[in-house]
Amino acid sequence: MRFVRNLITRNRGLKLFSFLLAFVLWLILIPEEKTYSERTLAVPLETRNIPADMELVEKPPGTIDVTVRASNRFLNEISPASVSARLDLERASIYQEMYPLNASVIVVPQGAEVVGVSPNMVRLKLEKTRQMDLEVAPMVVGKVREGFRIAKIEITPARIPVKGAESKIRTRDRLTTSPIDVSGLALSATLEADIILPRPDLRLATPLTRVRVDITLEKDERSSNGKDAGAR
Repeated sequence: MRFVRNLITRNRGLKLFSFLLAFVLWLILIPEEKTYSERTLAVPLETRNIPADMELVEKPPGTIDVTVRASNRFLNEISPASVSARLDLERASIYQEMYPLNASVIVVPQGAEVVGVSPNMVRLKLEKTRQMDLEVAPMVVGKVREGFRIAKIEITPARIPVKGAESKIRTRDRLTTSPIDVSGLALSATLEADIILPRPDLRLATPLTRVRVDITLEKDERSSNGKDAGAR
């Protein structure tokens, strides 16, 4: 026992110094690829494979926190751009609103490991897709030349199919055209105008993006009669 005690206590300062020196040398000489650390990154969350007959009406958070583990040398090269979070909704249902997040939805560079995902659940909402033919209403601005009036405006096609979530598309909705300027117009004319959706969460269910607008003018008899009466 005395031998063991002497072994520990004799030259204690020198032994402590030797231990610290050996530890420092170990830290200096050990390769960086042999030491590992962790790092947490804010990564964009992507939703993929939304069923064709469904609409995403309530989106999950735009980013999540992903903690990765890798060698110190490699860890410094990992950035949010090299990590992706992909939530696959191929088997999603309109009845499910909470979806788990774990390492299986995270893609990291080879040599790194996912050790944490926060939050571990996200909420989103899907609805069935609805399609409806909506009337196209012309948006006319300006005034035709004095002595004329607009007798008729025809839109071709008059109705266009639109898609959206069931709760977002309504029977009273109407499409409009981009502004049609008739300022100074004295002859009937055929123009084209862009189709404007009533809300950004709807979309056209056709490749058509413009409509034909036929404007028919006629003499304004009321204006002529007013001028004749004034002259008399």
